[in-house]
Amino acid sequence: MNQKLTVKDVMSKPVSIAKSALIPEALDKMLAEGVDPIVVTSDRVVVGTASRRSIAEKMGSKKTGNIPASQIRVASVTREDFTSVYQDQDVDLLVPLLQRYKIVVVWDEEHRLIGQVTTGDLLKVAKPEGAIDTMVEIAPRISRDDRVVQLHRRMVGDGATRFIVMDGNKAVGIVTETDIAKILVKLKGEIDKHFENALRNVTAADIMSSPLITTPANTPVSKVVDLMLSKNISTIPIAEGDKVIGLATRKSLIDAL
Repeated sequence: MNQKLTVKDVMSKPVSIAKSALIPEALDKMLAEGVDPIVVTSDRVVVGTASRRSIAEKMGSKKTGNIPASQIRVASVTREDFTSVYQDQDVDLLVPLLQRYKIVVVWDEEHRLIGQVTTGDLLKVAKPEGAIDTMVEIAPRISRDDRVVQLHRRMVGDGATRFIVMDGNKAVGIVTETDIAKILVKLKGEIDKHFENALRNVTAADIMSSPLITTPANTPVSKVVDLMLSKNISTIPIAEGDKVIGLATRKSLIDAL
């Protein structure tokens, strides 16, 4: 990495939302802006971040009962544990921070929010060296008929973030935190008191991204990164022949720096 680069050289415009905003608005903004998580503010002061995962966890929790998504505020899914840097600090400082956090908040000299650095921002200027098949995450395999309620339980209890959907021995799709968050918010907005009954009928096949587009294990890391950034995606399945061996993610690539 170029030692002369500072945080200001790689940061992007901050995407934020007020903690008083409603969950559907936050998710829509994250999807539209292609960010995860989103910076949460209160009276223009940063108070934390909200992620698609925290939204999925909240929406699928029995504690929300029959409360529609349109009545649940961002404050309830905000995580106060976030990290920050100043714009004139060395860019190398970002590597260990982004290995722990998905986003780094950037301040100016007066401690005002002026930017953010995501894994995608850092990967534009720093690409790991080595073979892509050494930089993959192993994702749980599930069937097309697995229920979303089961996936939510595994996401919360086991920390799973992505699932590879199998049809027999063939990988046919992928389900992510985003897919789970979207369906939960949708049902919470449409079904209300019948939410739990409706959710029981939703399967992985209903929300998965399919067909599964894979990348060969001998693909150069730089090409994988370029594909992620150009398509604004965070996950690429890596395959050896017809077998998916794992998922290259922005996090797995940052962890390899």
